[in-house]
Amino acid sequence: MVYDVSIIGSGPAGLSAAIYAKRANLSAIVIEKEYEGTGQIAESGRVDNYLGMPGISGYDLGETFREHAVKFEVEFLEQEVTRIQKEESGQFQMTFSDSSVIESKTVIYAAGASPRRADIPGEKEYVGKGVSYCAICDGSFYRGKKVAVLGGGDTALDDAAYLAGLYVIHRRKEFRGAVVTVEKLKEKENVTFVLEHQVKEITGKAKVTGVALEDGTVIDVDGVFVAFGSVPQTALVKDLVELDPAGYVKADETGETSLAGLYVAGDVRTKKLRQVVTAVSDGANAATAVAEYLK
Repeated sequence: MVYDVSIIGSGPAGLSAAIYAKRANLSAIVIEKEYEGTGQIAESGRVDNYLGMPGISGYDLGETFREHAVKFEVEFLEQEVTRIQKEESGQFQMTFSDSSVIESKTVIYAAGASPRRADIPGEKEYVGKGVSYCAICDGSFYRGKKVAVLGGGDTALDDAAYLAGLYVIHRRKEFRGAVVTVEKLKEKENVTFVLEHQVKEITGKAKVTGVALEDGTVIDVDGVFVAFGSVPQTALVKDLVELDPAGYVKADETGETSLAGLYVAGDVRTKKLRQVVTAVSDGANAATAVAEYLK
């Protein structure tokens, strides 16, 4: 069977694309690397900024998305794609880790992006319990509390500008991020710079209580934002489509890439805001664009 569209990734973008594809009467299959996965949203302890569902856990929100797709009889395939190839016929062939293949007329690539980890003790243990990788997602939970932002690039500086009552901890004396943002932060009374220091450990009990520096100093905080940026999962398509300098696929809201028939959705594409709501929107736009393309 040749599908109308193969959707790679079962996060919010992929599931949204699948629902819209089914509504357009397209034969669609969602290819997921993990069994019944729902993407990174499942790691969020609480989601307060998805319309109509304030306070829902990320796991429950992801399950709700998946149940919606199942209700529409979306077909799922648990496989790891190792190669995407566009054939002379114009169709796409997906090769899996077990050497099996499927073919489709189009592809929506929604593999997402992963946050860069600090790789320090306590980080993994306290994810969702005080450790976060997204200030816009979780910053409101720390109103009136003290937090630490780790990093010295634009991601860290932008997060610090968004938050309040914080320590900016950077291993170097100078920042790699925008000078104008640094100057604005210096004007804020509630921002403390801790430069030329590295965090040795994130400490806590049931939740984060502090960060321990390599010189033995412990700073008491209620939350830690690891702001080292993200890594787009574009290895499979880097030789097929145009990427920006950071490795994201160049595409507008339609998800259309430089290769006809291959679309992207979610955190993997170039855009300013990477949130669950924009991922869902991307999936809808990409599936709609696919339906138009196939006409």
